[in-house]
Amino acid sequence: MIVVDTNIIGYFFLDSDFSAQVEKAYQKDSHWAAPLLWRSEFRNVLAGYIRQKILTLADANQIMAEAETLLRGEEYTVNSTDVLKLVSDSSCSAYDCEFVALAQDLRVSVVTLDKKILANFPTMAISLDQFAKPTGG
Repeated sequence: MIVVDTNIIGYFFLDSDFSAQVEKAYQKDSHWAAPLLWRSEFRNVLAGYIRQKILTLADANQIMAEAETLLRGEEYTVNSTDVLKLVSDSSCSAYDCEFVALAQDLRVSVVTLDKKILANFPTMAISLDQFAKPTGG
């Protein structure tokens, strides 16, 4: 299991330069978890795509439903005290710290492209590039 941030979820469902790497990460570990916050953040991403006329409302609803299915049963509330402690010890937003707090709680890594998360939490966070690399010889 890994915790994935909203960008990773977005790149899984929306075509981008990172989509191939995200697919490799999914092939490596398809057991994804996220704090409930991911839903609001991802809906905001989809809103931008709708407003830019990149997606229709129907397409955005379909993508959201697929993403919700992917994460069904693996969405978590996080402890506010834990999140605020992480905020006080870092330069990350409370939003970002929700993903880190969940990873700590589940004792797994958070896979991200976020440079602040990677810099502030090097023992908990792993870059998409590093995680998606093939293992072994």
